[in-house]
Amino acid sequence: MAEQQAGDLHQEDTASTFNFENDHVEDVGSDTIDLHSGADSTQNFSTTTTTDVNLENFSETLDPITTTGTAERHISIQQTLTDLKNLIGIEGAGKKTCPLCPEEKFKPNYSHKLRRHLQHLHWKVSIEFEGYRMCICHLSCRRMKTNLNGEQVPVRIGAHYHCIVCSATIARRTDMISHITRHLNKGDTEASFTGATSGQMSSTQVMKEVDTDVHVFPNHMTPQKTDSFFNPKMKPNRQLIFCTLAVLAQERKLLECLDAFGATGIMGLQWAKHLGDAVKVTINDINEGSVKIIRENCHLNRMKVLTSRKDDEEEDEDDVEETEDILGTIEVTQMDANVLMHLRAFDFIHLDPFGTAINYFDAAFRNVRNLGIVSVTSTDISTLYCKALNVTMRHYGCNIVRTEYYKEVAARMIIASVARAAARCNKGIEVLFTVALEHFVLVVVRVLRGPTQADESLKKIRRLIHCQWCEERVFYKKCHMLEESAYRQLPCDCHGSMPGKTAVELGPLWAGSLFSTGFLRRMLFEAVQHGIEDIQPLLKNLICESECTTLKHYSIFGPMSHSSQDKRKGNDVSGNAAKRQKGDIPVEHPPFYYSIHRHSIRGMNIPKINKFLPYLTQAGFRVGRTHFDPTGIRTDATLAQLKAILMKYSVPTHTDSQPGVHSHASTDPISEPVQDSIPELLEVDQPTEEVKPESG
Repeated sequence: MAEQQAGDLHQEDTASTFNFENDHVEDVGSDTIDLHSGADSTQNFSTTTTTDVNLENFSETLDPITTTGTAERHISIQQTLTDLKNLIGIEGAGKKTCPLCPEEKFKPNYSHKLRRHLQHLHWKVSIEFEGYRMCICHLSCRRMKTNLNGEQVPVRIGAHYHCIVCSATIARRTDMISHITRHLNKGDTEASFTGATSGQMSSTQVMKEVDTDVHVFPNHMTPQKTDSFFNPKMKPNRQLIFCTLAVLAQERKLLECLDAFGATGIMGLQWAKHLGDAVKVTINDINEGSVKIIRENCHLNRMKVLTSRKDDEEEDEDDVEETEDILGTIEVTQMDANVLMHLRAFDFIHLDPFGTAINYFDAAFRNVRNLGIVSVTSTDISTLYCKALNVTMRHYGCNIVRTEYYKEVAARMIIASVARAAARCNKGIEVLFTVALEHFVLVVVRVLRGPTQADESLKKIRRLIHCQWCEERVFYKKCHMLEESAYRQLPCDCHGSMPGKTAVELGPLWAGSLFSTGFLRRMLFEAVQHGIEDIQPLLKNLICESECTTLKHYSIFGPMSHSSQDKRKGNDVSGNAAKRQKGDIPVEHPPFYYSIHRHSIRGMNIPKINKFLPYLTQAGFRVGRTHFDPTGIRTDATLAQLKAILMKYSVPTHTDSQPGVHSHASTDPISEPVQDSIPELLEVDQPTEEVKPESG
């Protein structure tokens, strides 16, 4: 009874209509033509054809309830119209019955009428998939069903389709198109349902990144519709996480690392493959299909898999015996990430769910060890970048508006939520670095255990005053007393010159530093040591941004002396955290940045951004570039001071000077050594790339 009820539910697929790429109808007229004689099928299907089919035996053997994974394909699924006609011997004499219709639906008739019947009824509304056509079927393939009283009653004969992949029967054509599309997005093939072991991975392709190979499905770029989500654009994210873990591995040995959302497992594979015995990697995913892909990728990269199930361990031992050399061991788990982080303690945790990671903060800080690292990758861009303000308030409890520095607001909003989650577990945080690239925001923090550290972190969460007229901004002062007028804290005078309320209160946001210069230098050293050249220019820019300077002459080996002293002390992680991290405490950079193009003066040609930076330095201000915005300038000057200097060195659009030559170029005493004041190359002891300054 339960099987028949499940079959009834499977028959009525309620999926919504989807725009399938092969959703079209071809009118073949009255002639017999071959629609797919030259079709190139991507799967190796075995075609089943029969010349003389008995209708009674036909309807009995095609009941999808009794159909197993090894059953033959339904007769309504054919490659060409000729194949469909050959089933009944249409060239013979006499009346013939339609193989896809009962006699009550279509009585035996002559060949010319049967030809038109097959073309305009069955073939015309067929659905194409992988070079095959699923024609509409009117047979009583499902004769009985169970009513509410538990009795077997005959099913009303109706038109339906048979799925070429899973043999399911679906009545509506649009629902069948959606059903096949879901199979296509998941990478399902006929082999995955027939139990064939030789073709299980036939629909996957191998992607390679940093000497690590992974199996992915053709739709690996769609996280909602695949078990093997792999985004090549997230390569900088994975490289930054790897360099972070490499630095932590130098501080202590045998790190217990967790990739809470493995997908293909490429991040955990890179950790285990390149860091070796220094790390103990655990890759987790709640999806069973993803876990299978992770296990396959571990075997592909010659990694031994440890699981909690005995059967899997026995199978893995057999695979290991066949492999000559094993590069490492990885533990693969299948459970909810919150449950796993509550059960076990880790030194390094990486959270990269689909969307927001706010639901996993409490569990991540529950058992993370002292001086461990938690990295968070947030991809809910619509929430972070002010496109869904109600969701922002619901997830992060922050009030934000769209500003010129919205990316940094998003990063500070995430850090504030991380700090509050850590404080609930009597832990504080130290922000190591923050990156906002492409469609993600990456935040990496170090955990400092103790209520004192938690209190110090919470003191750095404050609200922001933002002027909506000139976009000047300032954090509230550290004071528990009420301010008579919050407008007095703003450097601008828009409230006095403009009618009504001119400012808005944003936050709460993180008001502390976003970077640790010492940690970034050590990350650059590890990137050079492991030959990761793609991420080195970004790390160099982050170091300059953390120091708020344009000077790029330094050595990457300077900060390593502090790490060497820690090794001589025996790697005691239970000491005073403040003393241990003293060498990494940077001079805090100014919060937020200004876009030089946004504050340009109408009718004036502003100087190039790399030429404008020395002018601010000459005026006595700290200034540097920012990775958040290619046209942004991070400086401690107010907006009014920035505009005054920008006006001083801008020229009118229409001048008598030659095109492309500024009028102040010959009179300004500091215009000549401008190029010498901004070095073009970062000098390190290892061969590195040349970082060209971005044009304004």
